[in-house]
Amino acid sequence: MSENNLIEFLIEPERYELNAAPAYSFAMDRRQFFKSLGGGLVVLFLFKDAKAQESGGPGRQQNQQRPQEIGAWLHIAEDGSVTAYTGKVEVGQNIRTSLTQAVAEELRAPVASIKLVMGDTDLTPFDMGTFGSRTTPDMNLQLRKVAAAAREVLIDLAAEQWKTDRSALTASEGKITNAATKQSLTYGQLTKGQKLMKAVSGNAPLASAERWKVAGKSIPKVDGRAFVTGKHKYTSDMKLPGMLYGKILRPNAVGARLASVDTRGAESIAGVTVVRDGDFIGVAAPSPEAATSAIAAIKAEWKAPEPQPSSKDIFDYLKKHPAESQEGRGGNATVTGNVDEAMAAADKKLEQTYTVHYIAHVPLEPRAAVAEWRGESVTVWTGTQRPFGVRSELARAFHIPEERVRVIMPDTGSGYGGKHTGETAIEAARLARAAGKPVKVVWTRQEEFTWAYFRPAGVIEVKAALAKDGTVTAWEFHNYNSGPAAIRTPYNVANQKIEFHQTLYPLRQGSYRGLAATANNFARESFMDELAHAAKMDPLEFRLKNMKDARLKAVLEAAAEKFGWGKSKPAEGHGFGIACGFEKGGYVATCAEVAVDRASRAVKIVRAVNVFECGAIVNPDHLRSQIEGALVMGIGGALFESIQFENGRILNASLSEYRVPRFSDLPAIEVVMIDRKDLPSAGAGETPIIGIAPAVGNAIFDIAGVRLRTLPMAPIGLKS
Repeated sequence: MSENNLIEFLIEPERYELNAAPAYSFAMDRRQFFKSLGGGLVVLFLFKDAKAQESGGPGRQQNQQRPQEIGAWLHIAEDGSVTAYTGKVEVGQNIRTSLTQAVAEELRAPVASIKLVMGDTDLTPFDMGTFGSRTTPDMNLQLRKVAAAAREVLIDLAAEQWKTDRSALTASEGKITNAATKQSLTYGQLTKGQKLMKAVSGNAPLASAERWKVAGKSIPKVDGRAFVTGKHKYTSDMKLPGMLYGKILRPNAVGARLASVDTRGAESIAGVTVVRDGDFIGVAAPSPEAATSAIAAIKAEWKAPEPQPSSKDIFDYLKKHPAESQEGRGGNATVTGNVDEAMAAADKKLEQTYTVHYIAHVPLEPRAAVAEWRGESVTVWTGTQRPFGVRSELARAFHIPEERVRVIMPDTGSGYGGKHTGETAIEAARLARAAGKPVKVVWTRQEEFTWAYFRPAGVIEVKAALAKDGTVTAWEFHNYNSGPAAIRTPYNVANQKIEFHQTLYPLRQGSYRGLAATANNFARESFMDELAHAAKMDPLEFRLKNMKDARLKAVLEAAAEKFGWGKSKPAEGHGFGIACGFEKGGYVATCAEVAVDRASRAVKIVRAVNVFECGAIVNPDHLRSQIEGALVMGIGGALFESIQFENGRILNASLSEYRVPRFSDLPAIEVVMIDRKDLPSAGAGETPIIGIAPAVGNAIFDIAGVRLRTLPMAPIGLKS
């Protein structure tokens, strides 16, 4: 990995994760083709096996520059209402609220006066997407700078109007006041609704976290009542005049190709439009029921794909099928010291292999999109984490300039890293173009399980050497396929070799909450537990001995204290486990108490303590919700979530067959948040998930003496 790639990886590892390629690219018809060319000669270059741009990856979007004018980010109307603009989106993480707090804090305006416009490619500045826990450290800071710059401009306007020294003026509660004369002007009176054209500079002072008055507080969720009362409309709730409903004919297996098709049955149904474009076949109909009937009436034969691996042999397949290395995406090891020499001189050596299965995102809201064409331009409403990325996909699919594509993202029902791509948007747009009317496409739960991308499966091999006093002297770590996020060890080891290996893979795969940090931290923290036992040391003591990172040490000690680690022994049939880690500027430590039923061998997590530190806390209640939600989601991947597949067919594509956490699975959860007002705020949507799986696995070993090295660990309880 080059130095520039390494810097980019450390800042934004999502760019180096394995992300799903766009699903469609339609051929132009002759009219479109010649219209796009005009006159002259054209030479076409076709690239074999071209790699699609990954989520947030290198490409044209990298060259987008943020606008410098305040007016591109913030507008103050004559009535004093404030509108802030951001390309970030709300997917249940309550970021609309914390970004509103950021604007209110620096602009010194009431929260109620501020409205955020989010994820609208026609109205908001370009943004790569809402992923990687970047919204708080990046966009929160950006909007604070914008609001602070606007505040200083408003003070200048008031000083000019009153012909007085600006130092005598203060901004507060949406107005500028002269304390000496008692004069005041509202922000609206000063701007008169005009756009603020001055540049956002870094000169406007920002309030320190110790002095926050709005940020740092647990204000209620903005628009929260609309969500709990059902007033908020998701994409699947939208209705446009004359709108039709779309359905897509799906292959009978991943990788199957269309051999023949007879669409006459669907075409005979009143009001149905049938669209065929290569292997893409869909219908638009006056009702969802009619669309379903029309798809069922299509007779299709599919050419079976080449034999593919199954979930039973996936790990062997990944190890035996390396992919050609790409710059920044694996194949180059990070080496410190000399691992071979340290291994040879070690008092004790240990090596193990850990594996993780494919798992699904299971969002509350399946993918949905509404598309409407007006002439050669299209507007699409869809739930996506990357509105500008989906705009690019639509433009490429339909061979039109991005300026003719508008993507609007209504606040949507969860993403978890699974809504980076725009396949549903493209499907709706293709049907709408053919039908000449707006079309809505809503995926079924089965489609969501089958045709969305998955968290990658992976194989992780770890070796380490120990000195007699329990010091880890060598560390070697290899990840095959699941990704490089959090691959570096946080422990102090003089000799290291760490490498991510890209492989061929059978299923569509991409980002997931925490990316590969869940897999890498599971392997690392499980292995650290194994090393502690090999060294005959307490797992907490062993970790602290090999740790220099003060922030990681602080969360680990706080979790142990809250849990009561070392102060009491587990009850009969119970075990204790501990784990920690860091990723994306956040530090987490998790302790778990697990019970194993002797008769059924069922595993039950009884209690979990999660301690998290991410710098200065912007909204404590919402941070607590993020931590709790991540922990609950992590329980599924730890114990029972796993995609079962064979020859391109998903075998458990329903919630009755794919096990997600239920209320009965939830432990007593205790959350401790360390507020570091002396440090910049980091994101919290991902890192809290990475501690629960290894903590539970270590607790299972504590009680049962069984070391489980595959995620999920106990889909049907412990095996006898």
